[in-house]
Amino acid sequence: MYVLAVLCVLHLFFSVPMSSQDWPLDCVPRKTIPYHSDNGKLFREDQVWNYTMMVLRDDLGLVILGARGVIYALDINNISNKKASVNWDVTDEQQEECKYKGKDSEIECQNYIRILHVTEDGSMYVCGTNAFHPMCDYMNYKDGQLILQNDQEDGKGKCPFDPFQKYSSVWVEGELYSATSMNFLGSEPVVMRSSPDPIRTDFKSSWLSEPNFIYMDHIPESENSPDGDDDKIYLFFSETAVEYDFYHKLAVSRVARVCKGDIGGQRTLQRKWTSFVKARLDCPVLESQLPYLVQDVFRSCPADWSTCVFYAVFTPQMDSSDYSAVCVYSMHDIQQVFTEGKFKTPVTVETSFVKWVMFSGDLPAPRPGACIDTATRKMGINSSMELPDKTLQFIRDRPLMDQEIQPVNNRPLLVKKGAAFTRIVVASVVALDGASYHVMFIGTETGSILKAVHYGKDNAGEAFIIEEVQLFQPSEAIKILRLSDSTGHLFAGSEVGVVQMPLSSCGRYRSCGDCVLARDPFCVWDLTSARCTSLSPVHSQGDSKVIQSLQDGDVSSCPPPEKAKLVNITFVPGSNVKLGCEPISDLAQLLWHVGGRALVRSDQHHFHRDSLMILNASVGDAGHYSCWSLERSHGHEHRRLGAEYRLTLGTRTRGGLELPTSPQAQSSNGGMVGMQVLVALLSVTLVALVAWNYYKGHLTLLPCKLGGRQEHPEGSQGDVASTLQPLQSTEEKPPGPAGNSNNNHGNQEHALSMDGHAAEESSI
Repeated sequence: MYVLAVLCVLHLFFSVPMSSQDWPLDCVPRKTIPYHSDNGKLFREDQVWNYTMMVLRDDLGLVILGARGVIYALDINNISNKKASVNWDVTDEQQEECKYKGKDSEIECQNYIRILHVTEDGSMYVCGTNAFHPMCDYMNYKDGQLILQNDQEDGKGKCPFDPFQKYSSVWVEGELYSATSMNFLGSEPVVMRSSPDPIRTDFKSSWLSEPNFIYMDHIPESENSPDGDDDKIYLFFSETAVEYDFYHKLAVSRVARVCKGDIGGQRTLQRKWTSFVKARLDCPVLESQLPYLVQDVFRSCPADWSTCVFYAVFTPQMDSSDYSAVCVYSMHDIQQVFTEGKFKTPVTVETSFVKWVMFSGDLPAPRPGACIDTATRKMGINSSMELPDKTLQFIRDRPLMDQEIQPVNNRPLLVKKGAAFTRIVVASVVALDGASYHVMFIGTETGSILKAVHYGKDNAGEAFIIEEVQLFQPSEAIKILRLSDSTGHLFAGSEVGVVQMPLSSCGRYRSCGDCVLARDPFCVWDLTSARCTSLSPVHSQGDSKVIQSLQDGDVSSCPPPEKAKLVNITFVPGSNVKLGCEPISDLAQLLWHVGGRALVRSDQHHFHRDSLMILNASVGDAGHYSCWSLERSHGHEHRRLGAEYRLTLGTRTRGGLELPTSPQAQSSNGGMVGMQVLVALLSVTLVALVAWNYYKGHLTLLPCKLGGRQEHPEGSQGDVASTLQPLQSTEEKPPGPAGNSNNNHGNQEHALSMDGHAAEESSI
């Protein structure tokens, strides 16, 4: 049994071989924008939490925002402007009942808005957890007010009981398709269509095994279908794998689908999906040892439904890695696996172990899991109620496909180390070259937004992170993202509030080189106004003089940058000198030169991200220093002079700094000062000794007698000797050059810190 388990896991890990050359390198944002109120407009209200459900109503000019116990209508152009709100609180009775069942009355036993969809008539369908008793209602916006109709209906199977359980839903032609749990304990997962005759999945682990539902969407595959096919509902989720026997529960990512016209079987699978099929979704990250799990999905369709692709963010399970990834899946690849792929079937091994293997027998007709199409109708079958039992029994026991769905080009589009990805939306923009680019906005668990774009065909090109913008302070995970093409804004919701930020902030780039190297499809450098500005249809006509180089980041068309101002710095020997220099971006490298020579890192010269530190500076460190910011892009090098310094050696005197005429003079003056200090010390000590002995009576001031000798009492030599010892420890030394010299020596240890852009002269 264990041999089979190991073989299964090995097949899981290495089913898609990749060479190291295919590995997308860890992406680093070119710019990191710290938290600031100017990053976006914030909306929040005191004592209101969980701003995690959002619908954009361009027709009303509103953002409909669902939070805990309240629904808001905000101005879509400025969410700080609240238009209306309506409270939807739980009753005291419901809260007490929820508390009695063991839930937290202040946190769990509240009404969290979880379903919010626009209906065909312009009203809205809204559901809330309602203290573990989910309820749904219709809501309208009329005369500047949000109005709940108060015609509540049971939300069981539509809305989760638990506010922290993952779920998904989509509204299609008057019917709600939902993926959630059917019971209070959350132990009965279900994918359901709520209609007069509801239909759902079966309660079998082969259908759903402890799932985490992520995303649901409707694909109109009946449009222009030559086969007369039906529309599909696609569901992305993760679940415990039934096909792999592992020591611990092994989770995998899945994509499943059902047919919109499915109404269940006649005898087998009554009021159950007859078209529910699922396949494993793979996002191969080489560094990982366990499969990555899907966290969010965004659908992008350049033309009709057949061109749709799904952008999905993945994170590791069990904290096995600190990388996150974005994988892209084409509609064609997903459709091909479901319509032409093989099925898996359970096989009993020994007495208790069930192994899932590829089914190699003949499939019943019509094909299990297929929708009703032209070929099926020719067989006299016009609805799922008429499907034969063999087809229904097969799909009831074998809903899992054998083939895995691989991302485009069999590798991730983007991989980044750091904060886990949480959400993703994708904007499409036509650049100056006439090509359409997909710009990804990725939310993280630390409250930042990554703005990234992929240059190249399919996944074979380069993933480039333009910037990372911190939206929330303190850091809060981003739990919902919505994109408004009409206003050009991104809306990000978290537990503490919602932020509206522009899709482009071209004003952040102050120079032509910085603007072009940003490679932002939204931004161009205007040569006439000499500023980085948003791309507009006027620019696309080619009449204005603008620069944009997305593929190469070529700045050769930019005018020469302004020269940095020279900063003069005077230092003393033994001090630490810091020279500041701001790199043009996080991708840039600082190159330091002194006297035209490249400076090499050493124990004395320390290179930092934005500065050079010279430790224990000496005579040899004087000279002319220049700092160059170097950024490479597709073989192009952009060098910009970031700072220039002239370091001059000086000495400290009582009044300040004194500049020597030459190094030799500095050495000579230093020796003379040392001799003067020594003579002064000896003179003071001698005077003090004579004064002390005179005070004790050992010396008298008498005229000298030639040939005479001073008489001392007995024991006087010992007394003189005994008085010399306490003289050194008890008498204070008079102030003099020695004291000043010590102070100057201590001041030499102070560091000198200069701003690389200052133009004034500093000294120590």
